[in-house]
Amino acid sequence: MKELEYPFDADYIISKKKRIKKELLQNTSNFVEKRIAILGGSTTSDITLVLELFLLNNGIKPVFYESEYNQWYQDAMFENAELDAFQPNVIYIYTTNRNIIRYPLISDSEDEIAQLIENEMTKYTSVWKSLAEKYGCPIIQNNFEMPFTRLLGNRDAYDIHGGVNFLSRLNLKFAEYAQEHENFYLCDLDYISGDYGLKKWSDQFYWHMYKYAIAVPAIPYLSFNVANIIKSIFGKNKKGFVLDLDNTLWGGVIGDDGVDNIELGPEESEGQAYTQFQNYLKAHQQIGVILNIDSKNDYENAIAGINHPDSVFKENDFISIKANWNPKDKNFAEIASELNLLPESLVFVDDNPAERHIVTSQLPGVCAPELDDVTHYEEIIDRSGFFEVTTLSKDDLKRNEMYKENAARTKLESSFSDYGEYLQSLEMKGTIRAFETIYMGRIAQLTNKSNQFNLTTKRYTQTEIEQTAVDSNYITLYGKLEDKFGDNGVVSVVIGHVVGDECHIDLWIMSCRVLKRDLEFAMMDTFVKKCQNRGIKNIYGYYYPTKKNHMVVNFYDLQGFKKVSEDETGNTKWILDLTQDYNNKNKYIMVEE
Repeated sequence: MKELEYPFDADYIISKKKRIKKELLQNTSNFVEKRIAILGGSTTSDITLVLELFLLNNGIKPVFYESEYNQWYQDAMFENAELDAFQPNVIYIYTTNRNIIRYPLISDSEDEIAQLIENEMTKYTSVWKSLAEKYGCPIIQNNFEMPFTRLLGNRDAYDIHGGVNFLSRLNLKFAEYAQEHENFYLCDLDYISGDYGLKKWSDQFYWHMYKYAIAVPAIPYLSFNVANIIKSIFGKNKKGFVLDLDNTLWGGVIGDDGVDNIELGPEESEGQAYTQFQNYLKAHQQIGVILNIDSKNDYENAIAGINHPDSVFKENDFISIKANWNPKDKNFAEIASELNLLPESLVFVDDNPAERHIVTSQLPGVCAPELDDVTHYEEIIDRSGFFEVTTLSKDDLKRNEMYKENAARTKLESSFSDYGEYLQSLEMKGTIRAFETIYMGRIAQLTNKSNQFNLTTKRYTQTEIEQTAVDSNYITLYGKLEDKFGDNGVVSVVIGHVVGDECHIDLWIMSCRVLKRDLEFAMMDTFVKKCQNRGIKNIYGYYYPTKKNHMVVNFYDLQGFKKVSEDETGNTKWILDLTQDYNNKNKYIMVEE
């Protein structure tokens, strides 16, 4: 929904939140439901209501537990039957600098101030550890915004008695804890409040009138950031950019002005702005964001602009370049198809509002941020939170390289008339094993990201994956695939639940970047073998249809299962009888088990 994309009208969101929610709930088919506990150190009711809107806009339907006013510590540390029954998927601890036990006094010694910091950290770490042990779910914790006043003026920042210094030291301690603990995330209240404007953020009226620790108009900015963390945890991030060229990556129209006259580089202020924007976009490759071009241009002109002497980019920075005179929505759809991604996985960056409208109208779910002047491009995309980083796996760091390797595979495929010969030529090697500690984070990430090759649409946190891995009632497998072009990393996951002499497949997913390579057959061969070794007589598979996973509607049929049942919504149940002979189906992958 456009009203919930940055830059948004905060007052409109607050005043129209009921109407916005009603509109968002008109289509519930693609929502995943998550239970979110908010433990607040001050009033949180409107924070919860607005957070719900942003989560719904990201395909997450939240159910909330909300603590009573300032009961965050009690809810975390003492018996709480209601929270226990709720069993949260995520816990958000909303505390602020108003929840500090005691600030330093000018008369305090260095040791006494160090003890104050230790007291705060002891309180918070005890809460975090208690919640992690009880519920095993991701925890989001605010750090601290800077104080509204500075008793020591500018000295407040570096004198150990200053409130600014005290909160900064606490924030550093929080950051160190987050670095050392998985499933623990900081909501950077310090940055968000500074970006909004600390004086407006800390408006005392809202505290004294309503016990809101932040100004009510600032609530959407906080809720938006919390929603970005949650949607990232559950695999709802975008995966790449689709970029226009003229007046987006450089100033001017290259077809009219010529490559020598476009605005780019250090000579003019406008050219400097475009260079800075290019640097900002290119930096995203470091976190695995893929770059593509969709431009109405002659191809030769587009390449000349990309290879301009002052360009930050080179041609090989882009996975797909569509520079032609076709409608941009058609080019965009083709780029997504080539990448084996859903169109809504990609962000459209174009200065032209008409082109943005066409693409978003024809490809529902695609985000196209509103760009005005190049000096604001970077801010708008950055604040939109499309690529909020909660985990950064080795596979994320290699994503650009992996997509380039896929492009090379596609090129090779076109040279073969026989698909089997093509698969044979890839010299594929697979590693298929039970879940291992080193890959737990990636496995959890994959379960939350995969939408198209996902038979049951179940999602798992890393803690749930770790618990499943050590539970003897489950059979778990992950699959890696490499070939002569490179290593795709962990790309497939299977979880089977053993009940007596039956095994029920709870989860079967595969990354779209290895589609049509027969890894699913290799995974099934290994899974069947594991089941046979445990005396399993029947394997049951389940397919639950969504708008995104139609490609696997016949998956079990292709694997030799027989359909047991189908309901009116298309949910199907399948059986594979292991008392009958099973013939391995993998022909092209050499598997190391």
